[in-house]
Amino acid sequence: MTRVAMDRICIVMMSAVGDAVHVLPALHAIKRAHPAAHITWVLQPGPASLVRGHPLVDEIILFDRTAGGRGFLDIRRTLAGRSFDLVINLQVYFKAGIITGFTNAPVKLGFDRARARDFNWLFTTHRIPPHAMQHVQDQYLEFTDWLGVPSAPVTWNLGPWNEAEREWQRAFMARFERPTAPIVVATSKAEKDWAPERWAEVCDALWHDFGLQPVLVGGRSPREVHAEQVILARASAKPFSALGNGGLRGLVGIFDAAAVVLSPDTGPLHISVALDRPVVSLVGYSNPKRVGPYRKFGDLLIDAYGEPGEGYAISMENRLGRMPRISVRDVLDRVERWRSAYGARIAGS
Repeated sequence: MTRVAMDRICIVMMSAVGDAVHVLPALHAIKRAHPAAHITWVLQPGPASLVRGHPLVDEIILFDRTAGGRGFLDIRRTLAGRSFDLVINLQVYFKAGIITGFTNAPVKLGFDRARARDFNWLFTTHRIPPHAMQHVQDQYLEFTDWLGVPSAPVTWNLGPWNEAEREWQRAFMARFERPTAPIVVATSKAEKDWAPERWAEVCDALWHDFGLQPVLVGGRSPREVHAEQVILARASAKPFSALGNGGLRGLVGIFDAAAVVLSPDTGPLHISVALDRPVVSLVGYSNPKRVGPYRKFGDLLIDAYGEPGEGYAISMENRLGRMPRISVRDVLDRVERWRSAYGARIAGS
């Protein structure tokens, strides 16, 4: 039996594409237990473009962080006219606390005081029990445990949702005669990126040694454009560049049809896992025990976060200078492992 009324629920998780992906299993769990629950989600425009149209999300309220104080005033006015049974604050930062404070609900559920940052716990009425640090996905499922809602099976439903998206996917893929291998060329932080010169070597190997079509994916930020230029200039087997093509929903379509994805520690890694597409993940800056691939494709993970033989704990510590430790050979070894373990399955899909 659930602990609180759940007819009208507001989710406060505003930023980071990967975190938005991690919210979806909690929504599935809630909707399985309460199919009539109305879900409102407060999101920033970027991740909102990923989940807008999801069949379990009834309403998205946009929060424009770039607008400064005006953004907070706008969302305060928007939330003032709404009442909820339950607000779930999945972020531990002060801005999320402020917005949680704007909501009108008898139960505002957040993290325990040990994990909530910036006095975020002051804005909640109820808190999940203290727990040792674990994968972000499991941390979010602690909230469904508190609510008395079974979290299994863990489901995302992130794939193409309608015929328009499927048609876009078919048109995009029609240009290729080989299975595709999307490469995420850059991330939200330079410290998480891998050298574009090395991606160029990987592109050549994907084409010549694995029979794959490399596809560069991402946005068109200055770092992404620079990486694209370096890769296209250095690779002898020119990859196809899809940077800026189709936005995040287009990225979902590209990944959903891919043979294998190659991604540093960033949101696209989690999109690939949610789509059940094998992903070679390059992780060094962040702790892979917290943000690595969740419950699958761990055999394709390249862990540059820890020292060889180090048994490190699950923590939020970020480590600089680790990504250059990953060699081209490391990546190609994982691609070879993909071919042995998953290639036949993908070929038959």
